[in-house]
Amino acid sequence: MNLKPHNNTPITSLIMQIAPLMACAFLMNNALANKETPQSMNMKLVGYSDLQARTAYQPTIQKQGNQWIAYVGHHGDKKLNPLTHQIEDNGTSIIDVTNPKHPQYLAHIPGEEGKAEQGGAQMVRICPGSTLPKADKNKFYMLRTFGNQAHEIWDVTTPTKPTLLTTIGKGLKGTHKNFWECDTGIAYLVSGNPQWRTNRMTQIYDLSDPSKPVFIRDFGIVGQQPGAGGAVPMSLHGPISTGPKGNRVFFGYGTNSEGILQIVDREKLLNGPKDPTPENLLYPQISRLDLPPMHGAHTVFPMLGMDIPEFAHNYLGRVRDFIVVTDEAIQKECLEGRQMVWFVDITTQSKPFGVASWTVPEKSGDFCSKGGRFGSHSSNESMTPVYYKKLMFFAHFNAGVRVLDVRNPFSPKEVAYFIPPLNANTVRLENPSGMPADFPVTEASSKRAIQTNNVEVDERGYIYIVDRANSGMHILELSGSARSIADWSVAEH
Repeated sequence: MNLKPHNNTPITSLIMQIAPLMACAFLMNNALANKETPQSMNMKLVGYSDLQARTAYQPTIQKQGNQWIAYVGHHGDKKLNPLTHQIEDNGTSIIDVTNPKHPQYLAHIPGEEGKAEQGGAQMVRICPGSTLPKADKNKFYMLRTFGNQAHEIWDVTTPTKPTLLTTIGKGLKGTHKNFWECDTGIAYLVSGNPQWRTNRMTQIYDLSDPSKPVFIRDFGIVGQQPGAGGAVPMSLHGPISTGPKGNRVFFGYGTNSEGILQIVDREKLLNGPKDPTPENLLYPQISRLDLPPMHGAHTVFPMLGMDIPEFAHNYLGRVRDFIVVTDEAIQKECLEGRQMVWFVDITTQSKPFGVASWTVPEKSGDFCSKGGRFGSHSSNESMTPVYYKKLMFFAHFNAGVRVLDVRNPFSPKEVAYFIPPLNANTVRLENPSGMPADFPVTEASSKRAIQTNNVEVDERGYIYIVDRANSGMHILELSGSARSIADWSVAEH
């Protein structure tokens, strides 16, 4: 067909010629996308939400009365919200997953304008008012980031009608992976106080009354504080607290290089001297483990009080404490050190040491040439008794979600995985900013690829994975031999 317009050919005629070809191409692309099937072992798909084709970061699942609600934070971009018929900056998706086979998209709360980590509202946490000491006992509250410039608290008691309560820390220069103690209200907010030398440190607030935030202190690694000299230590990625009972806060710094695991005394952190001098910053620190130069600490997940059957007849050492450190892959095509999962023994907390590591074998899927990132990114953070200290779930970018039997942290074993298929929404990720000009980039850089970004589980045992490359949210369940490892007697129904 000759599509070259002549002077006497109306433009509408040309469009009529092109339209059938465009429609045909669209149908072929969708057919190819739908033809693909997931790759899996001991896992199966239960349900799916396209998340309005938004690039996704953190999923958090909360039971609210008789409903189960998924809150998903997004990286920055703009997409159409079919509920409002408006183009909206990526923010927070709210999905009813009470019936995981048929998730219902309820609302989207726009975030900050910007692309990738320069916009959106990537981090989200939920606390019931029934557990927060000074909150309305009948309400539910959402803590989220607003791009890199602030944190927000929303009333999400009615998930279809979220209401902004207050904004915290306006004028920041960075945010990321917050943690909120629902039983005390203490929140560890990954922030960028403009006076500090890093764009991600910790600002601690009392959010026991979500409508009236109370600032407690700033905290970080020595060298990040105002007025310090020398090299600046890697920025914070995220904390996890054991609350007043465990009296520990575990901090992970770095992404794919110069990572740090920091173990902190919670009581000293909250009630000790707060002026950010080197001495005061070190006061609550119990220990610090510096990772090798090409590894970071995106997520630091505690597994405490683990009974190790192998040591049953030993006089000492049967019950041990561990931190599971997960690196984040940044570069596409494996143009960096392999980002992995590390098991650190912290039984003697002043002397942490590594005892095991794990990664997906690259040749099992030719992942370095598959397109996108390959390597670990994050683990689940829920400590639901269904899985805690038995199974852990790891988002592994183009290798999907991977499931490890962690009952013996000295020898973790993969027991399940799920790699979603590409779909019509999957996009090719841009190369990371700051990539050296002489990097040996190959054709794999131009490929679309699944980029499983984050993973979470709920108390029913469902697994939720979300995709960085706009592929949506997949709701999964275990099957086969992997399912028998979980404790289903404590699962909520």
